[in-house]
Amino acid sequence: MNSSDLYQQGLLDLAKAAHGAGSLPTPHGEALRDSPLCGDRVRMQVALEAGRIKAIAHEVKGCLLCRAAASLLGLHGPGLNAAETDALREQVAATLAGGEPPSGWPELALFAPVRPHRNRHGCVLLPFETLCAALDSQIRA
Repeated sequence: MNSSDLYQQGLLDLAKAAHGAGSLPTPHGEALRDSPLCGDRVRMQVALEAGRIKAIAHEVKGCLLCRAAASLLGLHGPGLNAAETDALREQVAATLAGGEPPSGWPELALFAPVRPHRNRHGCVLLPFETLCAALDSQIRA
């Protein structure tokens, strides 16, 4: 598999769309995570309403896979609660390991070419982990 298989147009488009990129004026939770292996860095902010994500904002300094995953969260993340976000992170890890993507997240199928590249799974998972941490920061506050 070459890099053009890994970085297909759908992922390029998702990363370019950058759904949720930026910052929130008054976030309820925030987290910053770095990947020591590849240098990706993700900051996630969340605004909540009735225990559910009302808005997500992210700043990503990272590879295409990391940017696309963060954009995907910006697109579909609003409406989730902390437990659903934790479960989603586990489902994404399982999808990368060869399982079916969770319903309601059809764009996760775009990450199928990443499956054989275990060293790149962390790039996809980092935004999901950071979102979970942002929600945890709010819960402890």
